Amino acid sequence: MKNDIKEVLFTEEQLRQKVDELGAQITADYQGKNPLIVSVLKGSYVFMADLTRRIDVPCQVDFMVVSSYGAGTKTSGEVQIIKDLENSIDGRDLIIVEDILDSGVTLSYLMKVLAARGANSIRLCTLLSKPERRKVDIRVDYLGFEIPDEFVVGYGLDFAERYRNLPYIGILKPSVYGEA
Repeated sequence: MKNDIKEVLFTEEQLRQKVDELGAQITADYQGKNPLIVSVLKGSYVFMADLTRRIDVPCQVDFMVVSSYGAGTKTSGEVQIIKDLENSIDGRDLIIVEDILDSGVTLSYLMKVLAARGANSIRLCTLLSKPERRKVDIRVDYLGFEIPDEFVVGYGLDFAERYRNLPYIGILKPSVYGEA
């Protein structure tokens, strides 16, 4: 797997430091509240697990699977909710945790759906953002890193369900995913 990585973008230590910072920001912002942390699976599971351990206020977690990619590397533009939340969010303060914000199409759709269900507030926490790829204007409340328009894997992010277990985030060699 490591031979498929062109370059390491963020080391384990850089990721740990950023997650510590984000956890401290969320802790400060949610004093006296009990936010619901919504992880958008599968890519965000590692980030969300680390992040919730660094949030020092009571919180609950839930999971969604939302896709606009299918089996490809580029968004189809059609959003599907594959696994929905298990609990009502009416009156709840939500923090959506995402691995990467790319076009914004999926997250924009998801935030509208959740707002319509009566959430008190919705904030977005994303580990990575690719502003060059944005098609929809979307506000990020808690941002890890802005990255170039490269195909990245590791720390939960995958290509064809591989590389999620890398402890760092790296740029995948284009030859691996079919672009020369």
